[in-house]
Amino acid sequence: MSTSEFRIYNGKSLGASIRLLREEAGLSQAQLAKAVQIDRSYLSELENGEMVEQVTRIVNLLAQLGARLVVVSAEW
Repeated sequence: MSTSEFRIYNGKSLGASIRLLREEAGLSQAQLAKAVQIDRSYLSELENGEMVEQVTRIVNLLAQLGARLVVVSAEW
């Protein structure tokens, strides 16, 4: 499993981190989508940086507060 840290600057960087973590987990989009009960097409859009207006708003809000969004691998 990756111990990488992904800094999220926008929807594309969030999507890239999701894709990399999914691939490292050995999951297809269909498998992950089923596990979290979303459509595979929505997951694809997220991984491609689409459909993420809310992510952009959150990143901008955090930037104004001097903070950033980071994704790290968790060992559940």
